[in-house]
Amino acid sequence: MAHQGRSILTGTFACLLLGFFVLQSPAVEGSNILGVFTSHSPSHLIIHMSIMKALAEEGHNVTVVSTAQPKVTHKSIKHILIPLTAAEEKVISDGMTAMAKEKPSMVTTMKSLFGSLSMLIYKQVDVLEDKRFTDLYKNKDNKFDAVVVGFFFNFYQVGLGAKFNCPLILSWTGAPMVQINDAVGNPELVATVPSMNVAVLPGQVMDFKKRLANFGSSMFLRLLGFYLEVLNVQFYDRLWGKDPAMISYEEAKKNVSLAFCNSHAISEGPIRPNVPAVIEIGGIQIKDKPDPLPQDIKEFLDNAKHGAILFSLGSNLKGDHIQPELIGKIFEALSSLKQNVIWKWDDLKNLPGKSANILYKKWLPQDDILAHPNIKLFITHAGKGGVAESQYHGKPMLALPVFADQPGNADKLVQAGYGLRIDLFTLEVDEFKGAIKEIVKNPSYTTKVQQFSKLYRDRPISARDSVIYWVNYVLRHHGAGHMQSPLVHMNFIASHNLDVYLLLTAIVIVIALISTVVLKFFWRKCCGGKGKSQETGQKAKVKKH
Repeated sequence: MAHQGRSILTGTFACLLLGFFVLQSPAVEGSNILGVFTSHSPSHLIIHMSIMKALAEEGHNVTVVSTAQPKVTHKSIKHILIPLTAAEEKVISDGMTAMAKEKPSMVTTMKSLFGSLSMLIYKQVDVLEDKRFTDLYKNKDNKFDAVVVGFFFNFYQVGLGAKFNCPLILSWTGAPMVQINDAVGNPELVATVPSMNVAVLPGQVMDFKKRLANFGSSMFLRLLGFYLEVLNVQFYDRLWGKDPAMISYEEAKKNVSLAFCNSHAISEGPIRPNVPAVIEIGGIQIKDKPDPLPQDIKEFLDNAKHGAILFSLGSNLKGDHIQPELIGKIFEALSSLKQNVIWKWDDLKNLPGKSANILYKKWLPQDDILAHPNIKLFITHAGKGGVAESQYHGKPMLALPVFADQPGNADKLVQAGYGLRIDLFTLEVDEFKGAIKEIVKNPSYTTKVQQFSKLYRDRPISARDSVIYWVNYVLRHHGAGHMQSPLVHMNFIASHNLDVYLLLTAIVIVIALISTVVLKFFWRKCCGGKGKSQETGQKAKVKKH
């Protein structure tokens, strides 16, 4: 017991000491920080803008460039909006509709991303060529001390560090993955670290089947990375190839100071070693104290005698992307419940139907709603941000995954006992209602997710304070090149020790050849000579006789 007490005191002291150093570390006041977030995804932008909001609250001068109007912001942030045209929006909407009709998988997502949704990749280059952006570096009065780039198949944007002559920080909306690992020299551990679509809980060891699936997934992502590198070189050359002051793409790739990842390995997994440049900020978008809800939502939730359900399929998938027959089944099921339902629905002029227990809203303060005590269930597409918010507030989930990492997130929450999963595109009314009633009536789902919530919240330093500390650290130490992993500067052969193995193999082969020659020599000398003597003696005996 005494030893346990000392351990608790030591751990508490360590947390207090770390918090003290965060508060007392030398400030870098009023630095100019640029955020470049060109992926046209509102959910991604929420994560990126939560980082920028923390920096603005710290007193930094923050400028943000994005293609969508942010829902998270700060009064002091200067925002430059470079929106998509109506035609481009329609192309993306049509692509989402097409993808929403296919069975969810990583292959389906990638096929759509490089097919009907390829504009999400190519449009990002156009943003950097827009005059509203190029004026930022052409105007000599503009000086930035750091650039934060939102990563989404746009690694060529590492050139912005050299263009603005300042440290570059990546913001990624999930756990470290192949391209992020390569950027900061984080080791890739295929046998122990699952990729985003392989569900493994913390403390679990992947069996043969999962390791095989993980190997296949890793190879797929690696091959995808090779293709993306071809595009990255083309885009980099298109943007800055004619600028004699710019460094090469290969050099620019080695200048990433940090990678903020929206994950928390200790509670969520996967348990893995990370290099110092990987900073986990899982739940950065979640407020310590929820904001007051809009009056209509507050009253709707406060008056929910049987509890309430939040239903949202995220910011990318809209109601008109889903077949009307399916929307009708969802409405039939939800309207028959005794719980109140808040349904995120974009087209308020064309509702799925009217029911006293359903409140439709185009945009929802999701984090604040999930914090309300009357919320009993979150019906979600299982996007990373929404799952994290639901877990933080201890709310069970019914997952209806559609694309990207969502199927993996859904499988993981089911394995952990935080909820259930059903296929959105084969959904039937009775199945949907049955899953809802099972989660609401069975307290085990709520109990397990509330236990997780305690783990998720238990940190020596908050995600917000992590952002502030590490950005200030990079600013104080001019990019913090001293903590960069050697893997960033090593090629494939050196990083995998192939040259060492080749040398050792060559040495073993040479030793084996020399040994063979020596053995043959001694064999002839010893055994060969003795054999000749015996043969000579036998011949002599024959002659005698």
